[in-house]
Amino acid sequence: MGNPRAITASPGASYETIRDRFAWNVPEHFNIGVACVDVHPPGAPGLIVVDRSGVVRTVTFGELASMSNRFANGLAGIGVTRGDRVGIVVPQSLETGIAHLGIYKLGAVALPLASLFGPDALAYRLGDSEARAVVTTPGNLEKVVEAVEIAGTGAQIVVTGAGATGFVAFDDLLRSSAEFGTPTTVSEDPAFLIYTSGTTGPAKGALHAHRALIGHLPGFEMYYESYPQAGDVHWTPADWAWIGGLMDSLIPAWYHGTPVVTADHDFDPQWALDLMADQRVTCAFIPPTALKMMRATGAAHDDLSLRAAFTGGEALGEEMLAWGEDVLGLTVNEGYGQTEANLVAGNQASVFPVRPGSMGRAVPGHDVRILDDDGHVVVGEQGEIAVRGPDPVFMLRYWNRPDATKDKYLGEWLLTGDVGIEDEDGYLWFVSRKDDVINSRGYRIGPGEIEESLMGHPEVAMCAVIGVPDEIKGQVPKAFVVLKDGIEPSDALAHELEHHVRTRLAAHEVPREIVFIDDLPKTTTGKVLRRELREL
Repeated sequence: MGNPRAITASPGASYETIRDRFAWNVPEHFNIGVACVDVHPPGAPGLIVVDRSGVVRTVTFGELASMSNRFANGLAGIGVTRGDRVGIVVPQSLETGIAHLGIYKLGAVALPLASLFGPDALAYRLGDSEARAVVTTPGNLEKVVEAVEIAGTGAQIVVTGAGATGFVAFDDLLRSSAEFGTPTTVSEDPAFLIYTSGTTGPAKGALHAHRALIGHLPGFEMYYESYPQAGDVHWTPADWAWIGGLMDSLIPAWYHGTPVVTADHDFDPQWALDLMADQRVTCAFIPPTALKMMRATGAAHDDLSLRAAFTGGEALGEEMLAWGEDVLGLTVNEGYGQTEANLVAGNQASVFPVRPGSMGRAVPGHDVRILDDDGHVVVGEQGEIAVRGPDPVFMLRYWNRPDATKDKYLGEWLLTGDVGIEDEDGYLWFVSRKDDVINSRGYRIGPGEIEESLMGHPEVAMCAVIGVPDEIKGQVPKAFVVLKDGIEPSDALAHELEHHVRTRLAAHEVPREIVFIDDLPKTTTGKVLRRELREL
């Protein structure tokens, strides 16, 4: 029982040997839900659930298989069919995992949505995707109801826990039959839809196939130092609603039959180290902001079982790498990817030297290069980071965005929109973003959605949002606001605008500074010159 590794080179092999021997093996028929739980020994631990009081419950792969079958049957019973989108507005939990697995098995499409989102952000995504149903918690129910009303899709609302009347109860769906026929999905069938950051307008939904899991495996196995090893236990503080939490941690770990830890607790540096020690976590995906918080607070623990840690989203630098070696007892492997094509470059400290500031080398199976303005591969000079296809990790397409999908590619190359350099040894170095995306706490935030929210305030005439440096978070949003005639700027109004965004979008999208300005610098065609705003 179990699934094969993607990387089959023998231990001790060089990077070049691993790269040259690698070959994709993507079967015609493949289902993420089946591959993650049904093929593993039913008595093996699959999910370790730690509640707020510290009580630990171990859920076996057999239980996950049974519950996900019941959930798939339950969804079918309320009218969800193959290809339908099902939103998941639930933080890390057993219910989140069951929902994902059941949706995949049914052949429907999982639509993970962060609990941080406000009603406007949820409504846009639920409406754009035409979600048939949405799973949520009692704590998120009020804004989900508002979002469904705004979206106007009539999505059925499934609520976890107890006490919510007038909605479909999650537990009722789990009373459905535990027998579920073998799914007939092929590798190219849609499996999950994750919305990007909306850097140049509304957020775009990146639709991924079941094969995307296979496409993630080489990077996953590489970043976590020849994963899996005997006794591995996986954990991440990242929300499973993001590509990082879902596909850099939960799903590939389950594919390999290793238990995943989930804890109902707000992130705290010392708590995180204590949790990893208590649960004997061996491999962890820790976003850069979390690592910086650990370092800033002086958090430490002398009884960790960590053998591998991975991070991505921004370069750690020499000092942070040294901190990881001192406190975590290992070299943190950095990696690179994006929602549309994830885990395509990175480091494996046991195989080749990590160069501080570099995001590593192309992961075996992925051809990552730098293209100049004419689309030619260049070495030693700046250009756009691109990935050559076909590649199983690539998204199928942007949801309902054929023009955006077309613009994402240049021939066989997927264009990342990021600027970088490849050195003569094949190491890749991130330089900047082409699209002005804001990278805060590991989240890629598009200014467009924040600007749209600010423009919804009755006293705002124009606005623009940029990212400014922050020692802990990497970047935070800063808004420049032009008020309507007759409106006077004030600290009270600035706080009111912050509150306006906070109640409509996610907490990490709230501008940390609002500057009132008479006019915005623009090009002759009316586009805002963000580079000039950065100089103010």
